[in-house]
Amino acid sequence: MASLAMSLPPPVAASALVAIAAYANGRFALSYDYGFLSSIVPTMASVVWNEYRGRANLFYRLEALATSKRSENRLFLRFEDKTYTYAQAYDTVLRYANWLKERRGIKKGELVALDFQNTDTFLLLVIALWSLGAKPALINYNLTGQPLIHCVKRADARLMLIDPVVAGNVGEDVRSVLSDVSFEVVTPEMEAEMLTMDPVRPPDDLRADAQGQDMAMLIYTSGTTGLPKGAIVTWRKLTVVGNFTARWIGTKSSDVYYTAMPLYHSTAMIMGFSHTLGAGATFAISRKFSTSHFWDDVRKHNATIIQYVGETCRYLLSAPSITDPKTGENLDRKHKVRIAFGNGLRPDVWNRFKERFGIETIAEFYAATEGSFATFNLSRNDFTKGAVGRSGSLFNLLVGGNIALVQVDHETDLPFRDPKTGFCCRVKTGEPGELLFRLPPNDIGSRFQGYYGDKDATNKKIMRDVFSKGDAWFRTGDVVKWDNENRVYFADRIGDTFRWKSENVSTAEVAQVVGLHPAVREANVYGVELPRHEGRAGCAAVVLEPSALLPGDGGAQPSNDTLKSLAAHVKRGLPKYALPLFIRVVKDGSLHTTGTNKQQKHVLRGEGVEPGKTGQDGIFWLKGDAYAKFGPKEWNEITAGKVKL
Repeated sequence: MASLAMSLPPPVAASALVAIAAYANGRFALSYDYGFLSSIVPTMASVVWNEYRGRANLFYRLEALATSKRSENRLFLRFEDKTYTYAQAYDTVLRYANWLKERRGIKKGELVALDFQNTDTFLLLVIALWSLGAKPALINYNLTGQPLIHCVKRADARLMLIDPVVAGNVGEDVRSVLSDVSFEVVTPEMEAEMLTMDPVRPPDDLRADAQGQDMAMLIYTSGTTGLPKGAIVTWRKLTVVGNFTARWIGTKSSDVYYTAMPLYHSTAMIMGFSHTLGAGATFAISRKFSTSHFWDDVRKHNATIIQYVGETCRYLLSAPSITDPKTGENLDRKHKVRIAFGNGLRPDVWNRFKERFGIETIAEFYAATEGSFATFNLSRNDFTKGAVGRSGSLFNLLVGGNIALVQVDHETDLPFRDPKTGFCCRVKTGEPGELLFRLPPNDIGSRFQGYYGDKDATNKKIMRDVFSKGDAWFRTGDVVKWDNENRVYFADRIGDTFRWKSENVSTAEVAQVVGLHPAVREANVYGVELPRHEGRAGCAAVVLEPSALLPGDGGAQPSNDTLKSLAAHVKRGLPKYALPLFIRVVKDGSLHTTGTNKQQKHVLRGEGVEPGKTGQDGIFWLKGDAYAKFGPKEWNEITAGKVKL
């Protein structure tokens, strides 16, 4: 085609070449890959350079911005009515560091537990610890009792600094078991004492020897199926991910990045804080997420980038519009936000969220705190709506060999191995498979540092002899689909997928269909065990719009029209084996979620649909063309074998 174009008259040839280039770009996503690769290459170059000259520790990034004439007076941090320029933040960090060293004896390499909601103090303490060569262990401030004891023990911390707002969670039961730990509530009086210290810069020998694969902090997993595990987050992960994502979405020093997601989690800490520091921009935070105050805070801080996780966008979408009390103006689009950046935005919410709030771009990613790789999707149109990743031919050529999707044995929740070869089997394009990332077999620690002090949990994430003898791969535990347009879609978490009628049912895909019904605000799908039945039957715990409920009855009785239309809706959108045979109507706000607004299923799954275990929630089962009330009589019929579903 190119040779033909060159034989044509110049104007025609030029047009033909433009058409050929446009075709090639569309076919192979060259411009998309260029944006990705042009972000990662300079990021890696700067990271290698900083590590070479002993500047891997992120304290040096704050110091550089705080001592440069161009950026010292730029706003760095906004929290409630407080603001800090880079220079002011640096001064405060040095005072905190001096207090930690002189008054609490913090030494290089020591882990210090921080139990805080999102505050300015929390972030500045993190950097102060870095300046001393110490490491913060970020504690989920919701934890109490044994899980909290476990996290502090795992970090070998002798000091735990606590936000006064959550001090009640650190009870005598915790303190008595951890008798060798000093628990300090950072009261306003203690902060005032810290600020009286001289802003003395800790010497370089405390931190300049930090290498890229050394630990920068501990971030704990959510612990939904057991006690939390402390994932090691390295300097390289902090800087590579933060700097890459800043370049990838085009964050400028003039941007204000706002998050209400908890900073004890990697999304806010790495994709938010490290990202903003890498760009030299402004980081605005709220103490915690509030549906009713989210957009007020966005406007207050003049945010241009917002962060979401899990069901955050759904909660914002379900809230009524806010109007200006003086003018009556609808404020849904009254903001400066151009990008929403996060993970877990479901396809059924994606466009409705963009359209209502006037968000131009969604930057969705898939990653795990402890993981060695991630997928990214910068989406401005419907082509990649709902995808957690996207790539082009060039990316696949250069990087694709490090990613694999393999068949899963849902009886064992492990990748399936061919009985003849013993190796795993790749899935075909468009089919679901567990996502694996390649690891260097002889140097696992360079890409995956694992869980601090937990070799067993670390080893469970590593698979050997996957496609050839001696190879090594990281198990994500998540099932995704990779289609022929190189879009990646999340399918389910292994353990959430269930079998019914000899078929595998993806809870995420069923929830997406259920969530598209206009009466459904939120849906959490899971499999429940039934007497005299093999496998698990689908059940959807749903929060319904008030208009879909009958008055009275505790808000658990949907109208007949709702029960009929919901049944028709799922039958249209799902194969027979995937239909949610049960609906559990729950009150708004009662569904279990993590601190990052991600749905939890284990409690609902354990309660099942047996009357007496589901509290005041209404249970309904699919009968013909509608959902009908399900109670003790119907349960007894199933138990007696009189009903076969």
